Amino acid sequence: MMSGLVLYGTDISPPVRACKLVLRALGLDYEYKEVNLLAGEHKTEEYLKKNPQNTVPLLEDNGALIWDSHAIVCYLVDKYAKTDDLYPKDLLKRAQVQQRLYFDASVLFMALRNVSVPYFYHKVSVVPKEKVDNIKDGYAFLEAFLGDNPYVTGSTLTLADLCCGATASSLAAILELDVVKYPKVAAWLERLSKLPHYEEDNLPGLNAYISLLRPVLTLEH
Repeated sequence: MMSGLVLYGTDISPPVRACKLVLRALGLDYEYKEVNLLAGEHKTEEYLKKNPQNTVPLLEDNGALIWDSHAIVCYLVDKYAKTDDLYPKDLLKRAQVQQRLYFDASVLFMALRNVSVPYFYHKVSVVPKEKVDNIKDGYAFLEAFLGDNPYVTGSTLTLADLCCGATASSLAAILELDVVKYPKVAAWLERLSKLPHYEEDNLPGLNAYISLLRPVLTLEH
């Protein structure tokens, strides 16, 4: 049995960065183990025993294994947080956070993944119009969710902001945010960037991700 928390990941991954932001917000010490996806380190026998889905992030907590960033961050708050601010126990408030987390998984991240995976593994550099439109839809939905609030579920920062923020900031690797069209999203991302240690936990991986993709992609409009 291992003692303490171990996060397996790679910094260019938005879900890994989301976990780092949550671990930081909770003030938790952890060991970080880099997994080189392009070198296939996530498909080794040792890694597959821990995570048969061969994805990052993967959290190991004293021998317990959890993967999928949303499952990880909810677990971390429920187990370790001193308050429920990031993931409210109130059922309605929690459902609203969950909706945004599912949105992150099924809309925002899939819009990103449907472009990045074909490029990273098959060198497909042309992005069809429908995939570009998926990115635009993600920005538009976030703009609507924010409304007149500073955060995506209302007046307080939650897991939804940290997860959606890590993904939404990464969409610029494909299509840069139009700050005139989506001013609330721009202001929200700027707000998140002011979080303690945001530069350390999100920015290096974000910049590396953008520099890997943006120069090589051709968008169809």
